Amino acid sequence: MANQLTMAQVQDILILYRQGFSRRKIARTLGMNRETVSRHLRLALEPTVLSTESSRDETPSKPAISPTGSAGRKNACEPLRAVVLDKLQSRLSIQRIYQDLQSEHGFHGSYDSVKRLVRRLGQTVPLPFRRMECEPGEEAQVDFGKGAPVKRLGGRTKCPHLFRMILSFSRKGYSEVVWRQDTETFLRCLENAFHALGGVPRTLVIDNLKAGVLHADWYDPEINPRLRDFCQHYGTVLLPTKPRMPRHKGKIEGGIDYCQENALKGRTFEELAGENDFLTHWESHIADTRIHGTTRQQVKKLFEQQERSALLPLPSGLFPFFQEGRRSVHRDGHVEVDKAYYSVPPEYTGQSVWVRYDSKLVRVLNSRMQPIAVHCKLEPGRFSTDPVHIHKEKISGVERGAEYHLRRTQLIGPWSHLWAKTMLTERGIPGVRVLVGFISLTHRYSDRQLENACQTAMKQGCYHLRSLRHLLQTPGEQPTLAFMDHHPMIRPMKDYQDLVAIDFGPEERTRIIPFPTSEPNDEKAGNVPRFDDTPIFTGDETHDGKSQIHAQTASTLGTRLESGSPPAGGIGQPTEPPGIPGTAHWG
Repeated sequence: MANQLTMAQVQDILILYRQGFSRRKIARTLGMNRETVSRHLRLALEPTVLSTESSRDETPSKPAISPTGSAGRKNACEPLRAVVLDKLQSRLSIQRIYQDLQSEHGFHGSYDSVKRLVRRLGQTVPLPFRRMECEPGEEAQVDFGKGAPVKRLGGRTKCPHLFRMILSFSRKGYSEVVWRQDTETFLRCLENAFHALGGVPRTLVIDNLKAGVLHADWYDPEINPRLRDFCQHYGTVLLPTKPRMPRHKGKIEGGIDYCQENALKGRTFEELAGENDFLTHWESHIADTRIHGTTRQQVKKLFEQQERSALLPLPSGLFPFFQEGRRSVHRDGHVEVDKAYYSVPPEYTGQSVWVRYDSKLVRVLNSRMQPIAVHCKLEPGRFSTDPVHIHKEKISGVERGAEYHLRRTQLIGPWSHLWAKTMLTERGIPGVRVLVGFISLTHRYSDRQLENACQTAMKQGCYHLRSLRHLLQTPGEQPTLAFMDHHPMIRPMKDYQDLVAIDFGPEERTRIIPFPTSEPNDEKAGNVPRFDDTPIFTGDETHDGKSQIHAQTASTLGTRLESGSPPAGGIGQPTEPPGIPGTAHWG
């Protein structure tokens, strides 16, 4: 109660007052209210006056109201105890009970008397808890806790979820840390625990986590269908605890605390796999070898001798866990599964399909439940596109590659293939687009036209698409001049050959009289002119005959050789074909 001082505090007030302290100074020194100090000084200093006469006239005082639970004066509501109990069972408030007692039973007592009776009626002695012990292999308890921190990218740490299962008879345990508590992860942890223990317990006691229980109800809980199928696969039964009642699985609650305090407290791991390896070693070397405080036996010894053989045998295969649902195919030909995207055949664009997926594979099925695509499971934000699912109209020419287009040029002809191959060698990566453009010319020109243009381009060393277009746009073939074998103004060729043989050596003859060839050469584009070094006179001619020939032809041939013009009827210098500057053509 407020302002109730102890005897030591009252004595301090009196001592300071006798030392000459004012009431204000005493209150400030002792940290009290000034009025409290004044009241206690007044009570201590006023003389006590006892009047015998008045005391004899006074009526006997009432006994003090004792604290709840002790013997004292009788409560005014005691005669109406049964009525108050009735109304308490109807869950009426104390105020409502007080009002009903006044109106229905003529109660004239105070509201506090009703409250005191209700408090006394509500005091009960709690019943002791009952321990639940199990037979070997009968029960296992499961729960999640908080694991030790694991280092992530950037130096930050994150705590995973600690999964733990404990056999209720021997206290043999299994521990594992995971990043998620979804249904698939929960089932995989249970499966790993069964295989680590070498068998399956007959019942599993879990709390009402969302991965296992869709709707919590002590009498009729709604179990996740996947978890129910999992329990049927392994032959066990699932028993969720009462909501907000952790003492129903006290063994695993203590087991989680023991693992956190003994194994993980104060530790940090580089990766999740490292923490799981540590927990496996800790379970086998520390948790299994301890003497349990309740059973007073070694955990491993009790499990091996009595409980291992009592567990249910493991089935032949793992539980085929998967999730499924309906998905709509997007405009890009992909469906979304767990925030990742997977391709389907193009004919299903805009339609609805079924997907079945687990932690490893994603299967896509049509409305008849026939598989149409299978992909490996990816991380969120990633795309998995099967090349078979890309429509041929959506594959660009460059994307098909140079080899594909080179094979198409072989269908046009040898000169087209040779030109395309040489062009890629000369121009490198940019030549792939040129090759695509060359293939597109097949829609406008025939194979023969392309072959003629490529042959001419090879002879002229042209590897640009615009030059090839110019050759195709030029009507007809390139003009060539035919040689005249006989003419009154043309001397016989033997006269010129004799003259060249007299005045020039072999190298000079090659430079003056070139002989080009038009035969294709696959090794190198554009053949250089081939020269003929065959002797042009025999050994029967005498020096005088040569001099006579020289004298006859010097006036005609010498003038033309000095001016650089070719002899009439002979082979001239290269000239540019009309409309294609920078190219050469042998006339």
